[in-house]
Amino acid sequence: MPGNEENTPRINNEITSSQVLLVDENGVKVGITGTIEAIRMAQEQSLDLVEVAPLAQPPVCRIMDYGKYRYQLQKKEKDARKKQKVQELKEIKMRPKIDDHDFDFKTKAVRQFLEKGHRVKVSVFFRGREMSFLERGEEVLNRVMAECEDVGKSESKPVMEGRYMRLMLTPATGSTSSKPAAKPKGEE
Repeated sequence: MPGNEENTPRINNEITSSQVLLVDENGVKVGITGTIEAIRMAQEQSLDLVEVAPLAQPPVCRIMDYGKYRYQLQKKEKDARKKQKVQELKEIKMRPKIDDHDFDFKTKAVRQFLEKGHRVKVSVFFRGREMSFLERGEEVLNRVMAECEDVGKSESKPVMEGRYMRLMLTPATGSTSSKPAAKPKGEE
């Protein structure tokens, strides 16, 4: 039964109120009517009486084709899910003594993730005695922030979590791929 779930409206005999504010299938307000009379009017037109505003006094009910109404709602939800952009969380791990080539390679990956609209967690892992040189990890993360400031922004300062120093980067609003914009086609 459709009325058993919390978020679905009650229809026809599931409506418990004795009187309802009736709206016909064309959206015209009929007025306050007895529930039994409203159900009879809906059945005469081979339609359903659907409670659209149950908290109103008296509840507002509308005469409509409930199956068609549910189909249209499902279609709208499906379209909304299609247009929704899923923002994934990507993670890049580095070390405090990272080589320049490795740094450039990983920073390039961070930039690509940000340009695609993903959030990126950049982590620096410390082993053994490296824990006494936390400023090196912070320097690495600050370099990453500086390299990616045109396509993303930092949510906060680098944070220590156990043996990891982490930094969260989010895409800059309205950012698009800035690399092609840097080189106009006429100047190659």
